[in-house]
Order: sequence, then C-alpha cells, then structure tokens
Amino acid sequence: MSRASQTDPAEQRALWRLLYRDWRPTRMGRVANRVAGWSSALGLSPVAALLEVRGRVSGRPRSTPVVIATLDGERYLVSMLGPGSDWVKNVEAADGHAVLRQGGRRVVRLVAVPPAERAPVLREYVRVATSGRNHLPVAVDSPLAEFEGLAERYPVYRIDPV
Repeated sequence: MSRASQTDPAEQRALWRLLYRDWRPTRMGRVANRVAGWSSALGLSPVAALLEVRGRVSGRPRSTPVVIATLDGERYLVSMLGPGSDWVKNVEAADGHAVLRQGGRRVVRLVAVPPAERAPVLREYVRVATSGRNHLPVAVDSPLAEFEGLAERYPVYRIDPV
C-alpha cells in the first residue's frame, strides 16, 4: 500500500484533523508548531527541542518542534509524519547537519537508523511523545513486534554531537 493511500492515524480524531491532514500540518497545525517550537527551544521540557536545519529549496534555516527519545544512553528523533515530512527531507538534503535548541544551541549530526534497528526507539518515542502517539497506529504498551511492523514507515535519526 502506498503512503498516499494510507490515512494518518491522527485524522481519526476531530481535534487532530484540525492540526493534520494527509500527513501534513494544516494552517492551524503550523501555528501550533510555532508555539510548541518556541517553548521547546526554551528547554522547558527534558524531551522537547527545536530542530533547525537548512531548507533544501530556500537554503534558509527551517525550525520544527521535535521530541527526543533516549534509549541506552543514545538520543533519537522520530518523524511522526513519516518520510514525507519536510524536516526529514531537509535533514537528508543537509547530510544530517542540524542544530538542536533546548535551552541552548547545539550543532549535531543526525544519522539515519536502519529500519531493522528502529523498533525499540519507536517504542520509547511513543512512550515519551504524547502528541506523537496520535500519528503511530500502535498503543504505548504494545509488544516490540508491532513496532517492528511500523519501522519502514517512520524514519528514525540518532543524534550525534559535532
């Protein structure tokens, strides 16, 4: 089944349909992302941050609020909107070079995690990313095998310091 024919699980709820349609933020979703980005950049949450990466078309910095999942001492980012997310495309075009703002500004390199290694990170992400849960069609307490079935659909990046 192609990505275009799959429905974002968040669209099953009326409130989330106001924020996301067809795996993309709506106008209201973009406003909510700006507010979330502002608070994330301040470092008010231990798991929220603002990701800055050079736009693949404009070349200007693009900011996106993200949730950081920590597993076995490593930190990871997950694209809750899948591989079509603008930040994922920008990270790929920038060869992983990015900045994370979380109370301070840190230059990082985002390294793509192969699908075979993503399941444990996805499980941790669903545990800590309360809003991200709405986009992954699996419950927080699901067995690892269910996350393995989703691994191809959700890009995961390890955060390496530069």
